Amino acid sequence: MRKYHSSDVLVIGSGAAGLTLAHHLSQHATVAVLSKNAVNEGSTWFAQGGIAAVLDDQDSVEAHVADTLIAGGGLCHEDAVRFTVERSRDAIRWLIDQGVNFTRENGNGDFHLTREGGHSHRRIIHSADATGQAVHSTLIDKVREQPNITIYEHHVALNLITQADRGSRKLRCTGAYALSKKDDQVHVFQARTVVLATGGASKVYLYTSNPDSASGDGIAMAWRAGCRVANMEFNQFHPTCLFHPKAKTFLITEALRGEGAYLRLPDGQRFMHRFHDLGELAPRDVVARAIDHEMKRLGCDCLYLDISHKSPAFIAEHFPTVKARCLEFGIDITQEPIPVVPAAHYTCGGVVVDNNGQTDLQNLYAIGETSFTGLHGANRMASNSLLECIVYAQSAAEHILSKLADLAAPDRSAPWDESRVTNSDEDVIISHNWDELRRFMWDYVGIVRTHKRLQRATHRIKLLQKEIAEYYSNYKVSSDLIELRNLATVAELIIRSASTRKESRGLHFSLDYPDRSPIARDTVLVPTNFAAQDIIVSTEG
Repeated sequence: MRKYHSSDVLVIGSGAAGLTLAHHLSQHATVAVLSKNAVNEGSTWFAQGGIAAVLDDQDSVEAHVADTLIAGGGLCHEDAVRFTVERSRDAIRWLIDQGVNFTRENGNGDFHLTREGGHSHRRIIHSADATGQAVHSTLIDKVREQPNITIYEHHVALNLITQADRGSRKLRCTGAYALSKKDDQVHVFQARTVVLATGGASKVYLYTSNPDSASGDGIAMAWRAGCRVANMEFNQFHPTCLFHPKAKTFLITEALRGEGAYLRLPDGQRFMHRFHDLGELAPRDVVARAIDHEMKRLGCDCLYLDISHKSPAFIAEHFPTVKARCLEFGIDITQEPIPVVPAAHYTCGGVVVDNNGQTDLQNLYAIGETSFTGLHGANRMASNSLLECIVYAQSAAEHILSKLADLAAPDRSAPWDESRVTNSDEDVIISHNWDELRRFMWDYVGIVRTHKRLQRATHRIKLLQKEIAEYYSNYKVSSDLIELRNLATVAELIIRSASTRKESRGLHFSLDYPDRSPIARDTVLVPTNFAAQDIIVSTEG
């Protein structure tokens, strides 16, 4: 199998952001798309709720902006929020033009809009309760039709390739090394421009709604290449994931609460009114902490989400996926409440970018959950994530096309050197370290944090990284080792960011610093090799 591949643009990641960008570029450039697993796996496919956009005459850009700023706990960058929301209607129109089958109202044929936590209007356009699958499958079909796009499934990006930029002191990104699961060899993928669209890092926690692929690969690779990251302490824990010993990472969409579902204690009492005026429709961080508080107070394993007071026909129409999935585990949501627990769901921080998705490294872009745009602040408002994917993918594509013709082809990179490593006969170390990492992150850097817990996590991650570095230096790489290495890097960034923030704000809640500081600041981490770069973007706000 050929181990060297060249294209105009390399897109690492095959979710909504990566495929939207690839599709926009395909008429003017050759594009290689790396997909860690099958192209239809990843967080986009499993997204249930919908996409927030200003589509109703009763709604407005100003209202959507205001709701996002409130949910973001004072840390959203208003320019990024406005940039995204102003483009929301066009983003939805583009998806409709591609053939996404959004749910319509009975009778008049208008699109059905639902409401979710933090929103003051019904503005969530959706495809029943499987919006991600509807969007992702449509984009996959469109991308597969394009002759200029080549999809490489089962390829795990390992490291970014950088080269000196002729005529300047800067470095530029010119590709990536990637492990092919098909031949177990590391391949070279070179391009004039590279885009990270690898998703978030919620797999760093023991309990998560995300698939196994959410291991923070893009964030870790960008950090190692010299890019700044910001606000990694803000990890969103979705309040309601299905609690069942045989259920793995199944999220119970927030749209249930948007359509009137109640959160209940084991004795059937409702409790959210004691924590927020909006009750079940409070922002996600409030709901997650409330559930966590009640579970710890009562010593129970889960709480309950109840929509059984709605008619069976209503539930079947609006939530067929949730209904069917719960039935697989013997839970009839038309008759009984759903056992739920919070779980890590979304990474609000990421690689620092501007409104074009440009990172600190020349010719390297980051879009989607991998990036830090300033949109989400200290807490992502429901259904703004898929919107961000589409808007910033389109913006990045426009920027790439505006400069692609002037970019010189990269020098051919050397093949991956594994002459001094051997095959490991101790892969059990990887699985043990993987489990240890996710457990101490859950225990020490979870929904509620303390200075002592973060100190313990700091000590543990240093020891773990030393073991991983030694293993990485001596043995042939595998997909599990690549993911473990990236998760350890992301865990360190999360711990460092959380230790830096001496307040409670949004998704970061500290028992030692329970009050919010009057001054809102981003937590921006700068890698030690950053001195080689010139700052391209600014995120002060």
